[in-house]
Amino acid sequence: MDLTRPSDHIDAPAPDKLAQPQLGFVGYLRFFWRQLTSMRTALFLLLLLAIAAIPGSLVPQISSDPNGVVQYKANNPTIAPILDKLGVFTTYYSVWFSAIYLLLFISLIGCVIPRTKHHFDALRAHPPKTPARLERLEGFTTRETTTDAATAIESAAAILRKQRYRTEVYGDSVSAERGFLRETGNLVFHIALIGVLVTVAIGGGFGYVGQRVVVEGYSFVNSLSNYDSFNPGRFFRDSDLVPFTIAVQRFTPTYEQRNLSALGQAIDYTTDVTTTLRGGSAQPGIIKVNAPLRVGGTDVYLLGNGYAPQIIVRDPSGNVVFSQPTPFLPQDANLRSLGVVKVPDGLAKQIGITGFFYPTAIEDAKGQLSSNYPDVLNPLLSLNIYTGDLGLDNGKGTNAFALNTDSLTQIAGRIAPVPALKLGIGEKVEIPNGLGSIELKAVPRFVSLDVHHDPSQGWVLLFAVLVVGGLVTSLFIPRRRLWAKAVTDASGAVTLEYAGLARGDDPGLDAAVAELAEKHAQQLGRSVES
Repeated sequence: MDLTRPSDHIDAPAPDKLAQPQLGFVGYLRFFWRQLTSMRTALFLLLLLAIAAIPGSLVPQISSDPNGVVQYKANNPTIAPILDKLGVFTTYYSVWFSAIYLLLFISLIGCVIPRTKHHFDALRAHPPKTPARLERLEGFTTRETTTDAATAIESAAAILRKQRYRTEVYGDSVSAERGFLRETGNLVFHIALIGVLVTVAIGGGFGYVGQRVVVEGYSFVNSLSNYDSFNPGRFFRDSDLVPFTIAVQRFTPTYEQRNLSALGQAIDYTTDVTTTLRGGSAQPGIIKVNAPLRVGGTDVYLLGNGYAPQIIVRDPSGNVVFSQPTPFLPQDANLRSLGVVKVPDGLAKQIGITGFFYPTAIEDAKGQLSSNYPDVLNPLLSLNIYTGDLGLDNGKGTNAFALNTDSLTQIAGRIAPVPALKLGIGEKVEIPNGLGSIELKAVPRFVSLDVHHDPSQGWVLLFAVLVVGGLVTSLFIPRRRLWAKAVTDASGAVTLEYAGLARGDDPGLDAAVAELAEKHAQQLGRSVES
């Protein structure tokens, strides 16, 4: 018999199975919401977003470098289809990146709203009452004084108020706190981070990115039909295009010439242009790497450059059937460049031309051509000629930088009776089979321009500054509470006790308590350290 239990106590029979509480549908929703809106989840999603953005910097993106995407797919035929299915070439528009982006957005809002309410409540609240045993807190120290308790406490409160503490007197003690700006900075940081996400989304929705290759001496007009590639935002309208013209006057590269180990390495690129807004006068401008040109609320960046040999094709009678600069895509650091020319009309047969341009041509013992310097010192153009149906009349789009030779016949080149045609600047050669002639008249440079319009740039900058300011504030402003208490013993002697408490790490708390005690002692003028 258990004597500790009442005589009428009856043990209930043990249940066969414990009954677990049921959350239900609403309970599970509440649970998942609390997990999503926790600060830990927000930090994890922020880190995950940074990791998800890595592929966008390692792999060329369709939005900014479509030619680079084409080249990457050609160079990596095995992995490119996999990356394409995963949306890596459109990283920042992919489903998985957007999902992380939206979850982070929701998580931050769920974190900020309750914390903002709690912070406003704390700002309106009075400092907490003085703890009963200050000796348990940090920086505890005491002083003895002959001043009465009420006067001593009022003096301590005045000192704390001068130090910008919020004070409240509770009997023979004063409670003070400060550092609310720390939490304010924390909230500013998170709200500004939300602002960055929102403005970036708005900029992506209403902005656009387009690319255009422009040869020296030619112009680009800001209209949809003039872009080589164009990626508008979801809410873009044709009327958003500000009418302006950019005329490329001259492209000037600067190459290393003194350091032999870096001979030919590009040091600087400068593009001299003339811009004209509708109804305005022409204005000179310069586009450099990482120094875009601002025109019509749009930033124009220099993405790439190369050579655009001006090829003239004539029929047997000498009539010009093709004459224009054709951009050749660089294949290496010395600008060995590959290009395609298609001549569908004007000759007895359609001809397609694939060629390599060598700015400074050299030939090895086996007869292989290459370029050993990126500038035009010994220019040479090598052309392979094909005849047949170019496939331009079937209504299907074709790649201007590629030539499908499956249904064509090579009449000059490696597998033809006639070797590849070679031309220097100003030279002319005959096309085999009496089809006409080809001349290399000049070799101007071309530049690849990236036109980027983002209406939210100013807001993004503002919120980014607020993010940094809020973070610095939350890191370097301490949140602390200080107390001063007058204890009167039976003999009437007054002992002053001081202590503090920090919210988070505060290495200066002990020094702050000691400083308060010392200043208080000096002001009272009759203190002796115990």
